[in-house]
Amino acid sequence: MSALGKVVRAGVGRRRTQTVVLVLTTLVAVTASVVAAGVLTASGAPFEQAMAERRGAHLAAQFDGGEVTERDLAGTARVPGVTAAAGPFRTLRLRPRTVSASEALPAGLTLPALSVTGRADPGGPVDRLRLTAGRWVGGPGEIVLAGDEWPLRPGARLSLPGAAGGPTLTVVGLARSVTGTADAWVTPAQAAALAPASGAVTYEMLYRFRHAGTEARMSAARAAIAGAVPPGALTGTRSHLVVRQEQLANALAFVPFVAAFGVLGLALSVLIVGIVVSGAVGAATRRIGVLKSLGFTPAQVVRAYVAQALVPAALGCALGVALGNVLAWPVLGDIDDVYGGAPASVPWWVDVAAPAAALALVAVSALLPALRAGRLRTVEAISVGRAAATVRGRAARRLTGRLPLPRPVGLGLAHPFARPARSLTTAAAVAVGAVTVTFAAGLALTLGAVQSHRTLDSTAPVVVGTGGGQGPPGAHVVRGPGQPERPAADPAEVAAVLRAQEGTRRFYGTARAEVGAVGVTGRTLVTGYEGDASWAAPDLVAGTWLTGPGQAVVTRRFLDAAGIGLGDRLTLTADGRRTTVRIVGEAFFTENDGMTVLTPAGTLTALGVDAEPTGFYVQPDPGTSEDAYLASLNKALDGLGASAHPGGDGSSDVIAAMDALIGTLTLLLVTVAGLGVFSTVVLDTRDRVHELGVHKSLGMTPRQVVGMVLTSVAGVGVVAAAAGIPLGIALHRRVTPLMGDAVGMDLPGAYLDVHTTPVLTLLLLGGLAIAVAGALLPAVRAAGTDAAGALRTE
Repeated sequence: MSALGKVVRAGVGRRRTQTVVLVLTTLVAVTASVVAAGVLTASGAPFEQAMAERRGAHLAAQFDGGEVTERDLAGTARVPGVTAAAGPFRTLRLRPRTVSASEALPAGLTLPALSVTGRADPGGPVDRLRLTAGRWVGGPGEIVLAGDEWPLRPGARLSLPGAAGGPTLTVVGLARSVTGTADAWVTPAQAAALAPASGAVTYEMLYRFRHAGTEARMSAARAAIAGAVPPGALTGTRSHLVVRQEQLANALAFVPFVAAFGVLGLALSVLIVGIVVSGAVGAATRRIGVLKSLGFTPAQVVRAYVAQALVPAALGCALGVALGNVLAWPVLGDIDDVYGGAPASVPWWVDVAAPAAALALVAVSALLPALRAGRLRTVEAISVGRAAATVRGRAARRLTGRLPLPRPVGLGLAHPFARPARSLTTAAAVAVGAVTVTFAAGLALTLGAVQSHRTLDSTAPVVVGTGGGQGPPGAHVVRGPGQPERPAADPAEVAAVLRAQEGTRRFYGTARAEVGAVGVTGRTLVTGYEGDASWAAPDLVAGTWLTGPGQAVVTRRFLDAAGIGLGDRLTLTADGRRTTVRIVGEAFFTENDGMTVLTPAGTLTALGVDAEPTGFYVQPDPGTSEDAYLASLNKALDGLGASAHPGGDGSSDVIAAMDALIGTLTLLLVTVAGLGVFSTVVLDTRDRVHELGVHKSLGMTPRQVVGMVLTSVAGVGVVAAAAGIPLGIALHRRVTPLMGDAVGMDLPGAYLDVHTTPVLTLLLLGGLAIAVAGALLPAVRAAGTDAAGALRTE
């Protein structure tokens, strides 16, 4: 081993504490960077690859066959910007019924409505389907199902009571569409035969565009297609960006806050590397002089001290890459691998780039103090003492000496002014820790609010089901063996029982149905409210809750999908009937991916849809025992076919994973911040060993020494926390909306205004705790210093 290598190895081994600090600092920074960059790049890889290989549709558009001809639709393939098109395909909305029984579904079960498309083959210029089982349709009486939607296998038989002639079709295959352009496929001739004679004809066209990477470009492409057909002909569209967001939303929601933790980790890395290397240079001034006297050049001295920082940093980077991949795996595992490719994983170049960037920052941070070591003159370095006499801070000492405080406390409060540069580094470490804790606390409180309000009607303490089923519209209640058939309860009778029930404060009912919404492809779930539901309504982002007929409340995701805004009108259709509602509010909820329209029950009545409530949501009087109320209510409902149970919804695994990751990264960063304080105080107490010996010889007890050292960082900690908390709040208010954007949602303002006075007080104490915890061990060590030995120290 070369002489330079021996110096580096000796320096790393001699300063074990600083080595551990550097390892942990780079570990946190690289871990967060790998998770953020890995999830961001890897999550979209399967989708983008499938879009390219399968020529996925950038836009699926539905057209009213009464307003436009097939020839006109074929002409839209020549619209400027369109690079490929497929169709027109005749599309029907049919509700099948199982004829044959299977392990998952019994015979005679009515399934939710299917979007059935007439298509000759699975290939073509756009949306090349991938058969996952069986074969493609070859003639009448056959159907292929979307393999991800239904628990049916080839050979199953389905009847279509609502189609012309009520035929029975045999499932001959399962297929996958990258962007979910249909639920099932039949031959074009079969599609024409299934269409009712008096029913409206609907066509589907699939397009690929030259430029389709942003919402703005997709909006322009949509407008170009709409301009190429008669007004009103285009009834709905579905962008590949919407599909991508639906499939990757959970994973992409992790990226903003993990990236923020990564930036904080890198900031701590730069700060602490500077502290450690500066301290090493200051503590080894005589050693540097000896090295130079033995023939080491200034460049070799610089390389030695930079290398002493890079060696532990390299170990931290290696551990960070491993830990980052471990933490990223469950996040990427949330992405359904529906394309038949390899499971998503962190790209290799992220595992290389993240540690390389961290090592570069470490090298740059270590370079400045290392250059100072290289410029030291040999004679001066050898002859210099361990600590220079304190010439600053005398005024502060005199001032604190006049305060009615114990002398050790006064000396501790004055000490930061004696070494302002070192005090600033301590303050910076505490401030980054305060930013981290403030940011993490805000995220936890926001996610808690999301957890509590992500589902509709989740704040209602009591739920009453009428026995008609609370599943999606079209779902059929399948009873277990031996369970008797019970008719659904009469909603009017249930409402009467609730009004008469002692302890009932208020309640409302809901009915659900699938209808068409102009501008949105497929069927749209509508929840109709009967009664005043404002007390349990979802939290609003903008606008107002329902106050009268003809109104609706939706999420931002629905607004984006429909291409409308707050105050616009939305047309709903069902069985040839149409009605229009005005969007009066934008709400936050994630149930049904946020694609539910909330409206008064009268809207369903106007569409000729059953608007009888299938569930009631109840709030008992304040002070009423929920258990006693439920027992009494169920007794009153006995015989009606209805039952009551506690409200609320189960927790989200995604939010639980977010909370766990936030807690892990926060703990690591706060630990590193505390170690930064620890490193600074270690250097400071070593430099003050002679001064501490003087204090102890004059009668200062070990407990007073500990108090003096802790006080010297406590004041700095409070000031630094006060400065870091506003930065943490600003970071939280910046990052949290980005998490909402990832899932296509706006968050209510109350979800961001979570740093209340009690929370701020605890955060301020948290900054103080970081400073004191980091300084405690060096303070105890200083208190145990032998006075005689300390006085002999130069």
